[in-house]
Amino acid sequence: MKRLLDLALASMAALLFLLPATLIALLIKLTSRGPALYWSDRVGQHNRVFRMPKFRSMRLGTPAVATHLLADPQAYLTPVGSFLRRSSLDELPQLWSVLVGDMSLVGPRPALYNQHDLIELRTQRGVHSLLPGLTGWAQVNGRDELPIPDKVEYDVEYLRNQSAWLDLRILCLTAAKVLFRDGVSH
Repeated sequence: MKRLLDLALASMAALLFLLPATLIALLIKLTSRGPALYWSDRVGQHNRVFRMPKFRSMRLGTPAVATHLLADPQAYLTPVGSFLRRSSLDELPQLWSVLVGDMSLVGPRPALYNQHDLIELRTQRGVHSLLPGLTGWAQVNGRDELPIPDKVEYDVEYLRNQSAWLDLRILCLTAAKVLFRDGVSH
């Protein structure tokens, strides 16, 4: 049931955002050197590494670490990068990962391959058994502002209580968070 819902909603969203995504890709290409998409190595279900696409918001040569670990993240942003991150439009290409089955619309956000502390905690708590999501329970309860142990607690709560209704609630809360830019790191 969850996979069918993912396919149906991701397909509709992909069609709906096809024109805006094309314009975003063009804007990235016109304002910075390099490809429009950035393929990030992420940790998925059962700790399998997969390649997740995002619209490139950072300059070429930016270290592959979580943004909060960069000394001056603003220095690495492309001319449109800040806007893409604030609006969460950099996440649109992840619909591809949902369509191919690497991700779900709702689940714990996929860790970077080098976020060993997050991966270890999720594995200890059984969260690694879930498909990662475009959004998740931790996202709507603090997003980028949560410390890793708190994120994992929300992931565990989602693992224990997952349902179609909870997924729909998370999707609605995510839409509100994105519209009001709540909890988005700049």
